Amino acid sequence: MSTTSTRRFPSVQILFGALVVVLGALLLLDTTGLFPTTDLLLYAPSLFVVVGLWALVQSRLRNIVGPVVLVTIGAAWQAVALDLATVDDVIVFWPVLVIAFGLSVILGTYRAKTVPTEDAYTSMFAAFGGVERRNTSKAFTGADLTALFGAAEIDLRDAEITDRPARINAVALFGAAEVIVPRDWNVQMDVLPVLGAAEDSRRRSETVNDEVDLVVGGFTAFGGIEVKD
Repeated sequence: MSTTSTRRFPSVQILFGALVVVLGALLLLDTTGLFPTTDLLLYAPSLFVVVGLWALVQSRLRNIVGPVVLVTIGAAWQAVALDLATVDDVIVFWPVLVIAFGLSVILGTYRAKTVPTEDAYTSMFAAFGGVERRNTSKAFTGADLTALFGAAEIDLRDAEITDRPARINAVALFGAAEVIVPRDWNVQMDVLPVLGAAEDSRRRSETVNDEVDLVVGGFTAFGGIEVKD
C-alpha cells in the first residue's frame, strides 16, 4: 500500500537550503559591519557535518558513503578552523577519500541497482556518489533531488499520478539529477541553470497528455538536470 507522504521531517534539501541562508545572513551581518559574526563563522564547517548526518537518517542508512565523506570533510575542516589540528595533520588522511570511492564501487556492485519505493513523496540526497530510486506509487505527488558532486536518479516509469501535476524540485551542484518518466507524460521544465544544463531529452511522442503531468523545477550550477525515458 502506498503512503501519502514521507515528509514528516524536513528533507535534506530543505535543511541544506536553510543552513545556506543562515550562513549567508551571518556573512552579510559581518561584511556590512552590523554585527561581528567572525566567531560564529568559525563553526561553518559543522554545517557539512549536520547535512551529512541528516542525509544518513533520511536515507535510512541506504546511502552511506557520500554522507560519511561529507561528515569527514566537515569534521576535519572544523578541527582545523578551531586550531584542534593543522592542515598537515589532516592532509595525511586524504587516501581515506580513495578508500571511500572504492567502497562506493563495491557497494554499488553488490547492492540492487535501484532501490524501489512506494512512497508518494520521495526525498533523495547524493554527495560524492550516486543514488538511484524506482518509485512505484499509484498516487505519486512529487520528490526532491539533491546532488552535490554526485548523481541522483529517480525512475517513475511504474508510478501513477492521480492529482496533477506532480512536482519535483531538483538541485544539482557539480552533479547531475535525472528523472525517468514515461514518454507520454507531459513534463514542464522550470529549472534555472547557471553554467549548467536542464533539458527534456525524450524523443517526441505522438500521444502526449494535454494536461501537465509533472513539473520539474529547481536549480543547477556546474551540473545538469535531465528528464528522460
